[in-house]
Amino acid sequence: MKFLDLAKVYIRSGGGGGGCVSFRREKFVEFGGPDGGDGGRGGDVWAEAVDGLNTLIDFRYQQHFFAKNGQPGMGRQRTGKDGDDIILRVPAGTEILEEDQETVVADLTEVGQRFLLAKGGNGGWGNLHFKTATNQAPRRANAGQEGVERTLWLRLKLIADVGLLGLPNAGKSTFLAATSNARPKIADYPFTTLHPNLGVVGVDNAEFVVADIPGLIEGAHEGRGLGDLFLGHVERCAVLLHLIDGTADDVVADHDTIIGELEAYGGDLADKPRLTVLNKIDALTDEEIAEKRAALEEASDGSVMTMSGVARTGLIEVLRALRSHIDKDRLRMREGREEPQKWQP
Repeated sequence: MKFLDLAKVYIRSGGGGGGCVSFRREKFVEFGGPDGGDGGRGGDVWAEAVDGLNTLIDFRYQQHFFAKNGQPGMGRQRTGKDGDDIILRVPAGTEILEEDQETVVADLTEVGQRFLLAKGGNGGWGNLHFKTATNQAPRRANAGQEGVERTLWLRLKLIADVGLLGLPNAGKSTFLAATSNARPKIADYPFTTLHPNLGVVGVDNAEFVVADIPGLIEGAHEGRGLGDLFLGHVERCAVLLHLIDGTADDVVADHDTIIGELEAYGGDLADKPRLTVLNKIDALTDEEIAEKRAALEEASDGSVMTMSGVARTGLIEVLRALRSHIDKDRLRMREGREEPQKWQP
């Protein structure tokens, strides 16, 4: 399945059916009176987050979504049929934006969440509604209300607990393949990862989701390489795992490049909890590991872990450190959602 995280859609809710002008005509009924029914409501357009989707590829082949119009009313006080609703089924983590791509209409972060994008028009009243003591035979009815037409953007931000960051060939895909059942492309040339990959990682009887995005290079915020198009997929993560290639000539420069791109991207991405790891230590001597680790700790102003994705050295320690960050974030989220207890006399 191809990956698509941005799509433009055109939606329109259904218009209401018109009211009916009708009079009762029956044998042996002297005063029939008006009996025109109301028009039916137009269909609504909804967005719903569903399980089992992680791409917006379906919206590449269908961009127009028009709900059905309500049917007009009929005689004998019969109301027209309501128009059928349309539901846009999107992955959890989808943002819905206005046409300017800045104004957020809705953010569907959990499976089952629904949002009304366009409400259907009301049906018009039939002439039965306009009967009064002084107007026993009204010959007027309302037209149905028109539907709402909008142009929207769908932007997917994957729901993951851990986001992988690093330069191309830093070992992100190797880490994901070594710790989960995901099988991302791995090769000895840059930009082997062209779209985000998700993997479920388990450690100490606990599971969490890791997102691997294409590698960043210097100037990514200006569109170089694959740019920073995929950084939105790690905005929702609880912790960022910054992998640094231990075989690089200048690991401090590699570290500063990624941090600079995070700060240039904006938002609170640069302020998220971050775990810095020196990767590929199987290709280094003990002296080189100690030297590069010390340099990174000074540059990052924090502790730096070491590991090798190929040799699986230090993987468990890194996973446990990530789980600790995730547990703290989940606890904070639960405490934030808890409502204060009401005072009881």
